[in-house]
Amino acid sequence: MQNNSNKIIAKVYIDGSNVFHAQKKLGWFVDWQKVREQLERGYEVLEWRYYIGVKDDDSAMAGFLRYLNAVGIKTVTKPLKKIALNSVNGETGERYMYKANFDVEITTDILLETGKTKEIVLFSGDSDFAYLIKRLKDLGKKVTIFSSRKTISWELKLMAAKVVYIESLKEKLKRS
Repeated sequence: MQNNSNKIIAKVYIDGSNVFHAQKKLGWFVDWQKVREQLERGYEVLEWRYYIGVKDDDSAMAGFLRYLNAVGIKTVTKPLKKIALNSVNGETGERYMYKANFDVEITTDILLETGKTKEIVLFSGDSDFAYLIKRLKDLGKKVTIFSSRKTISWELKLMAAKVVYIESLKEKLKRS
């Protein structure tokens, strides 16, 4: 579906953890205001959603969430789970990893809210979304994936209508 300005009507979903790890591998971070400006040249974006797990009392994350809201990106959050890791190579002491998986939430939101959209824009390289993309194609929806060459799964490359590598847009999207 296109509107009168010939822009494609879309919704944007961002897998925050996946994008964060891609940015770390690239060695630079995106400016989400610049991302909005770039995408809104070709799309009429009905909604932006950024999914991310949060730790209690994380002031840096609280500031980032305020920034996203200020640039018009709705945040969907849940607490990070603290998962104990077994000792590695005989090391002693408690080791933890933090995790908050949003695959089910992102999938549910996309499937329940595709109504007027012609295209879904998904920022993630996670192969778990391959089946979702297949089902969206069955519904006549296009999916554009934004990811890094370093982190995108081969399944998403095969399934998506279009793949955009964020490193190819570094000069336009890099946070100053």
